[in-house]
Amino acid sequence: MEEIMQEKISADHLLYVSLKYTKTCDVILNLILRWRKMIETAIDEILEHAKKKKKIKTIPTNPIDKIKEIKKIFKNDKEFLKVIEMYEMFRKIEELRKERIGEFRKNVNLKVTYRGKEININLEQLKIYAENLEKFISITRQYILK
Repeated sequence: MEEIMQEKISADHLLYVSLKYTKTCDVILNLILRWRKMIETAIDEILEHAKKKKKIKTIPTNPIDKIKEIKKIFKNDKEFLKVIEMYEMFRKIEELRKERIGEFRKNVNLKVTYRGKEININLEQLKIYAENLEKFISITRQYILK
């Protein structure tokens, strides 16, 4: 849990300080990569806990199988699954087609093409992601401390 919180603190700094002053798509990408690492750490912790509680037999080694296991464990939690869907996009963010719009301006926007859809990652969208991640961390903490 400590490592997850460290990642969150770094990500919050990128969102609320760095992005506020620089307004570049590179900061948005770095923020997404930081969130991705935080989610990966949380997934690993959850799977470790599930194995200890004998809810799963083995911990998968590849990320796709980890995601499938997590989806089984939290199949009834829509908030949690929303973050897992975000994470699936975050995992591919580096190889997705991206377009940088309005850098160094108030309305900085990273337009990403994911699964045939254009997703505008701007300050508003980043705040929505941050709210979802807050709920995700809360759910993760409750699950691990059970």
